[in-house]
Amino acid sequence: MKIAVCIKQVVTREWPLRVNESKTWIRDQDASFELNEPDAYALEEALRLKEKHGGEVVVCSAGPARASQVIREALARGADRAIHVEADSLAAADAFTVADALAGAIRDEAFDLVLTGLQSDDQGFGQVGVVLAEKLGMPHATIIMEVQVVDGHGLRVKRELEGGWFQWLTLPLPALLTIQSGINQLRYATLKGIMAAKKKEIRKVTPPAATEPALRLASVYFPEKGKKTQMIPGSAAEAARELVKRLRDEARVIPS
Repeated sequence: MKIAVCIKQVVTREWPLRVNESKTWIRDQDASFELNEPDAYALEEALRLKEKHGGEVVVCSAGPARASQVIREALARGADRAIHVEADSLAAADAFTVADALAGAIRDEAFDLVLTGLQSDDQGFGQVGVVLAEKLGMPHATIIMEVQVVDGHGLRVKRELEGGWFQWLTLPLPALLTIQSGINQLRYATLKGIMAAKKKEIRKVTPPAATEPALRLASVYFPEKGKKTQMIPGSAAEAARELVKRLRDEARVIPS
């Protein structure tokens, strides 16, 4: 089975975020970066499928030159080779632009299965996977918690729904899945894997001609902090009646 895993480099969660001068994204020139956590689970799932069914795992990333850090990490964990769509403009690109760049790089590879993380830790829109599936013409399923290969020609997958419910689906191959964090137990790179990663291929790809992004971030800012506590006087019964009235008439969180 030939599996592609799309990964993204994101700012580490512990890094103190600052908005850039244009107030359109964070200031990341001196930031610390790491592999996007949901993508790490997608990579682990791909490696487990390879160990069970054989084949090849190829990591794919669309981002600036610094994204090679997480690409090397993925190779050290066990991926066989990598494809890097390299461009500075992809650092904060919208989902449609990133999906277009990835689709152009992997379309001719004829992958049996494409895995992505459910969403990224920075933008968190959860759209790259589904847009990529559409561009590749593949059936897809999202929020996957278990993957089973059926007779080598299809998949049986478990989707996480709301309220503790799950849904089982069957899909033909090739297909694309977006993987939920916690689907498996992550492995870490060994010294042997780190040394081996230095010799593995990373194919550099030029992104397609720039197109008008489907999404434009007009402004990024930190939430303003403020105290708006209101004290409701009267007895407990009177305060309760007044609270219900305000929740209904002002906050509109209780139906009339």
